[in-house]
Amino acid sequence: MPSREEKRFAAMVCAALALWILAGSFVHPATVALAAVGLMLATRVLGWQDVTGHRPAWDMLVRLATLVTLADGLSRTGFLAWFAHGVSHQLVGLPPLVAMTGLVALYFVSHYLFATTTAHATAVMPIVLGVGLATPAIPALPFAMLLAFSHGLMGVISPYATGPAPVFHGSGFLPGPLFWRLGAVFGALFLGALLLLGTPAVLLLGR
Repeated sequence: MPSREEKRFAAMVCAALALWILAGSFVHPATVALAAVGLMLATRVLGWQDVTGHRPAWDMLVRLATLVTLADGLSRTGFLAWFAHGVSHQLVGLPPLVAMTGLVALYFVSHYLFATTTAHATAVMPIVLGVGLATPAIPALPFAMLLAFSHGLMGVISPYATGPAPVFHGSGFLPGPLFWRLGAVFGALFLGALLLLGTPAVLLLGR
């Protein structure tokens, strides 16, 4: 039989999940998480040592919070729009295929500035997609498909690139410098495969 603490823990987890799913429009997810942890501490389901003992989790929390704030700041100040429009001017006069692959590569590499693919897609994809559609002769559907497919590949490039990445990094199996080096190598391989193999495929599908 579950103990009293286990029942309390299950009830708090279910309540947090319900609020994340049903109350996201008026309760911030971070507020729900902090309230759940606070209740667990107040009811002695968890001890303070249980919370502070997970050093890798706190390390990644600080890093992700910094990167999410940075990405939001870049978007709010207009830097991303300015950068994207500046790049678009450099594409004027290039063949449409070269301009399209250049934009996809730029979108892929810019993920180094973002924690999670969701934040990246929300902040940058509309801008890059708009620049591509405004560039003459770039096919809209193949271009959008390449941008969407890149999200399944860019999660390897950094310890914060996607949701599972901090877990892999925190396991200690791949030290930080090795994680970055392997991320760059495999990121380049995946991007090359996307551009060399994916571009002809989406062009055929877009006809």
